[in-house]
Amino acid sequence: MQRVDAPAAPSGYSQIRGSTEPGLFVEPRLTNDSSHAPKSQAFPEVRALVQLLKPVTWFPPMWAFLCGAVSAGVSLGAHWMVLIAGVVLAGPLVCGGSQIVNDWYDRHVDSINEPDRPIPSGRVPGRWAFYFAITWSVLALLYSVAFGPIVFFATSVAVLFAWAYSAPPVRLKRNGWLGNAAVALSYEGLAWVTGAAIVLDGTIPDSRILVLALVFSVGAHGIMTLNDFKSVEGDLRVGLRSLPAIYGPERAARMACWTMALAQLVAVALLLSWGFPLVAGIVSCSIFLQLLAMRRLLSDPKGLAPWYNGTGVVLYVLGMMISATALHGAT
Repeated sequence: MQRVDAPAAPSGYSQIRGSTEPGLFVEPRLTNDSSHAPKSQAFPEVRALVQLLKPVTWFPPMWAFLCGAVSAGVSLGAHWMVLIAGVVLAGPLVCGGSQIVNDWYDRHVDSINEPDRPIPSGRVPGRWAFYFAITWSVLALLYSVAFGPIVFFATSVAVLFAWAYSAPPVRLKRNGWLGNAAVALSYEGLAWVTGAAIVLDGTIPDSRILVLALVFSVGAHGIMTLNDFKSVEGDLRVGLRSLPAIYGPERAARMACWTMALAQLVAVALLLSWGFPLVAGIVSCSIFLQLLAMRRLLSDPKGLAPWYNGTGVVLYVLGMMISATALHGAT
């Protein structure tokens, strides 16, 4: 049984005994180090609540949202107000809410690995983060209603995935395949479809938009795998079966590279079949450059994963926008 009312363990705890399940907290053995003991306060710090939203993570879904809006083929200038409103939905509301949920259910793991995080440090005490997560999720759903049933449905699925990813008993993040799929679909595919639907006044986007969003979501599964390299030791310690933890960094990196490359090759084939040879050629050049970067990545997957995120992943997301631009002139 999960003890949700127990205070998070500070870094002065030397170990957690018992189950390796992250949601299960067992009283650890104390050491004499109390330098990171959590604060005792009744109300959360506003700055700490903002930190729970993790603004740095908002870029992927906001970018995918913009790709969807571009692919819809309508004048973005004529829809600039709804476009800004949609970016707020994709980033601060849906993605930000998912980060709160994740921090709440990872609070005991963070008390070991990152004791200065808002919850284990005590800057967001008690169950405030849990209530904050519920409130933010409901706010995202209510906000999405204004954009019509298609956007509300996409938002509902994304919020559901956010809770299923982190919260027991489902806790998809315990399985690297399922967890990464949920995040990739939410951050890329659903955000893409939402962007298209919003500028199309809530109507269902063209089938080509839906297919392209799905293809790039599949490729984003590889990006999610690369993001897991930074926490391999922690995942092994608490029993999270991320792909690098299951297969080792080298094999997981190869799988991630194949996933990203094959998905983009499918996108190239689709672009050719839809009559966009120039755009298909540009995306192919991007894939070639990514293959060069992948070759270097595979020489030291764990050490070079951050470097690849700034090179290969940037090329990947640029290919998304280039592909979306092709559909812009055809829809």
